[in-house]
Amino acid sequence: MTSIALTLPSQRQPTSLGLSVLVLNRSFVAVHITNVRRAITLLFRQLAEVVHIEEGQFAAYNLDSWRQLSALQADFRSPDQDWIRAVGYELQAPRVIRLISCDRGPRQGLRFNRRNVFARDGNLCQYCGKNFPTSELSLDHVVPRSRGGITSWENIVCACVACNVRKGGRTPHEARMNLICQPVKPKRSPLLSIKMGNPKYASWKSFVDNAYWLADLR
Repeated sequence: MTSIALTLPSQRQPTSLGLSVLVLNRSFVAVHITNVRRAITLLFRQLAEVVHIEEGQFAAYNLDSWRQLSALQADFRSPDQDWIRAVGYELQAPRVIRLISCDRGPRQGLRFNRRNVFARDGNLCQYCGKNFPTSELSLDHVVPRSRGGITSWENIVCACVACNVRKGGRTPHEARMNLICQPVKPKRSPLLSIKMGNPKYASWKSFVDNAYWLADLR
């Protein structure tokens, strides 16, 4: 078994260890999402294997064989690949791993929380249309709670602080503020949708079923 000691970057440096990895159960069904650091730990403990897709075909690799493949591909890196520096060598960051003895299926249901609302609305204030960092955004009840508005996917939108204050306890019509998009419940995890739009995670499409994949990122 290969020993692996990762070279940890400083907080100021970007790291591949926090990137997302799709996790499959033993039957190759997507069950959740973890990060590269956790994926490498599972590989080292022989609890998982890397599933790598190339030219429409996929193969499984343990940590030793994944290290060997990484060495072969090191001189032919693509912009969509990420690499981890270990002591004496580099390892390509896996995108998909398979749990060798896990049979459980994906968690059903989409969590209604602040993170998913911001992701659904793309961090855009739904009144002024401007993009803001999460720290500068708030959640607004389209129909105010004082008017009987409930806290639900269909009545909560992402709003900047200025627009939220301007709207106050009024409806958008009363405040003469138009909604950019009518709020609805997403059909799948908004955070997953964002990931799927990134070329880095193109291999996930082979395992993600749009009809039932509703699991939260973690």
